[in-house]
Amino acid sequence: MLEPSSLPRPLVLGSTSRYRRELLTRLALPFDVAAPDVDETPAAGESPKALALRLALAKARAVAAQHPDAVVIGSDQVADLAGQPLGKPGTHERATLQLQQMRGQTVVFQTAVAVVCLATGFEQVDLAPVRVQFRDLSDPEIERYLRAEQPYDCAGSAKSEGLGIALLDAIDSDDPTALVGLPLIRTCRMLRAAGLTLP
Repeated sequence: MLEPSSLPRPLVLGSTSRYRRELLTRLALPFDVAAPDVDETPAAGESPKALALRLALAKARAVAAQHPDAVVIGSDQVADLAGQPLGKPGTHERATLQLQQMRGQTVVFQTAVAVVCLATGFEQVDLAPVRVQFRDLSDPEIERYLRAEQPYDCAGSAKSEGLGIALLDAIDSDDPTALVGLPLIRTCRMLRAAGLTLP
């Protein structure tokens, strides 16, 4: 019979994003999903990098408050166009405007991840910036892409794991899943530090 202290702590993903959920399943760890109740409104003058870090930590803390014995992952992504944050467009019209703004530009997708465990006092947060060079897209290309993929729940209106890869000239990142929404290299590092066993 295992002592309670030797049992692995439950793992909770503090996100309802299906993209993050799919990524986390790669680690072959059992986990639950909980929706964080966090206001995602940027603060006045807050940079996209600071916003992503703040929200990732706020989401992990919010879910940890409901699951104090668990190890909780929070994550957030903000598309950074010359220092201006671009969030999830939500509608076709806003997605069109975002892609028109980004064509021919380099956009940094600021992807932050936080791991929190209230029971042990563990708390870490890190950032995985991804530099993405967009092609000089024509209006018909933008329209065809949006009709085909409808990426209205994605920051920056482009899903690189799908047809959105055709919009790009280059991706520069040291954590290859960061652009999809959860930087797994950094996540694994933090989960080990929090006491979880990974392969």
